[in-house]
Amino acid sequence: MGKTDKSGVYQLPNGYWGFRYTLTLNGKKKDVKRTKDEFGQPLKTEKSALKARESAIRAEYENRYKKADKPRMTVKEVYQEYCQNGRSGKAYATIKKQDSLWNNHIASKFGKRFIDDISVSEVDDYLAFIYYDEGRAYKYVESFLKMFYLIFGQAYSRNYLDVDIYSTLCLNKGTKIAMPKMKSDEDTEIVIFNPDELERLDGYFNGTNAQTAYMLGRYCGVRINECYGLKWDDIDLANNTIRIERQMQYQDGLIKLVPLKTHNARRTIYMNSRLKEYMQKAYEQYLESERTLAEQRQQNQTMVIGTNGKQCSSLSLVNTLPNGKIQTVNSMKYHTRMIKERLGITFKYHYLRHTYGTRLAELNTPTHLLCSQMGHGSGRVTEQYYIAVSKRGIDVLKDKVDNL
Repeated sequence: MGKTDKSGVYQLPNGYWGFRYTLTLNGKKKDVKRTKDEFGQPLKTEKSALKARESAIRAEYENRYKKADKPRMTVKEVYQEYCQNGRSGKAYATIKKQDSLWNNHIASKFGKRFIDDISVSEVDDYLAFIYYDEGRAYKYVESFLKMFYLIFGQAYSRNYLDVDIYSTLCLNKGTKIAMPKMKSDEDTEIVIFNPDELERLDGYFNGTNAQTAYMLGRYCGVRINECYGLKWDDIDLANNTIRIERQMQYQDGLIKLVPLKTHNARRTIYMNSRLKEYMQKAYEQYLESERTLAEQRQQNQTMVIGTNGKQCSSLSLVNTLPNGKIQTVNSMKYHTRMIKERLGITFKYHYLRHTYGTRLAELNTPTHLLCSQMGHGSGRVTEQYYIAVSKRGIDVLKDKVDNL
């Protein structure tokens, strides 16, 4: 008999495969060892042994349910219970995304199925279908995988799934549901602006209503929601720092200032001399407009919902115009179109963040410091900026090669 691996399957001397498992049902321990599938056929591959083991374990529990006449939960019932009891405190965007995935995709495929009747191979095949056949983006498909882990975890926490089934679905390295293999042409590239493009963008945004937002993206790498959620109280001109405390979002048609999505997103960013000089002038203009345009500002102000749930004035926001009119995350859409038409540059605000992170990486910024400035929770996310290929990075590489 060959060596048993952690997933409970092993290879026989004749090259075929077998499997074993141990269950405790109704207080009684049961050890099972088999070398054939449910139809009496030999198991010729490791994969077939894994599937046979999974099927056998499921059958054990199905028989137990039948004997005990225990009610079984559908996937829809589990998700509904999660919505009612399991996601208090979740961000608004997270809830919307979960409901979108459920209502538009998962419900029709799996909603009526019993939760303990879903197999690993079914989920894997479904993820492969939406990735390869429907052509969904890899990151988008990852959202489906997270949803399945969430639903199975909810079922396990409520005792609708026994530990062995849950382990097979979500824990065991050899069997658990997983992402399909990434396509070789998948677009996961970090997009950055080269020096010439940045110079042209500087010229475009100079004097526009979006110049402050552009400068913050260019020299701080903030996310667009963080940028438009900034208040003047967050800007410390004496210490050259900006504190990221909240973000702006549209929720049910309303503009709201909401908490940041993660704990790590709450951070202090350091301004360089150029941004400090710009923000100093912008602050002086803000004070001047408070004095000379007070009536206009009061008339044009927008009351938004703050992080404490109470209304607050948009006049305290950094990106509000001198006359008091609010600027929102949608304010950049016009400029995206104009930049494409006038400069031929594909502009997304998030590309400024990519450029900022890559430039800091090129300057050999220690990973933990770059991670802090970007507001990442994992160094693995930050490392993408160190491996992003830019023209400046290529020039440095060529120079080092010439010096060999």
